[in-house]
Amino acid sequence: MQRGEKREIKGNEGMKTAFLDRDGTINRDYPDVEWKGKTEPELIDGAMEGLRFLQDQGYALIMITNQYLIDEGIITYADYQNFTDRLVWRLAQQGIHLQDIFFCPHRRDAGCRCCKPKPGMIEQALEKYPEIDLKQSILIGDSAGDRELARSLAIPFYEIADEGRHPRKNWKAVYALG
Repeated sequence: MQRGEKREIKGNEGMKTAFLDRDGTINRDYPDVEWKGKTEPELIDGAMEGLRFLQDQGYALIMITNQYLIDEGIITYADYQNFTDRLVWRLAQQGIHLQDIFFCPHRRDAGCRCCKPKPGMIEQALEKYPEIDLKQSILIGDSAGDRELARSLAIPFYEIADEGRHPRKNWKAVYALG
């Protein structure tokens, strides 16, 4: 695709997919500077059960995550990869399989196409998995960028938030899909 070229994002009939944000959705989020040295995932309450439910409902689980801390020098690519590997391992120990992970390592001000709410990571997923059916897909996240991305794709958005501040915006919302 050429720079500046617009393309309608389509998914073919087939694989229903849950696109998942990582930090603040599956794993606890931290202020940017506190990420340095974090090596062990701390799962959000209900995330494991919610992911298992989605998987049992036939959703492919694809993580899409902005990781601007890499390009901004707060963490290294190796830090990101090691943390993500630990998270994937913990999920796998509970029988939860991520179909794939797409991430944006660029600075927030880089203007790249992959930083949410832009659709670059979804486009990458559709290119790699053309059987994804966006009409049967959802996005689960915790930010305005996640919500905006879902809106631009015309797919349902399920918001996860700190349960103490927003008791209704938690993983229990996905059970309505069953």
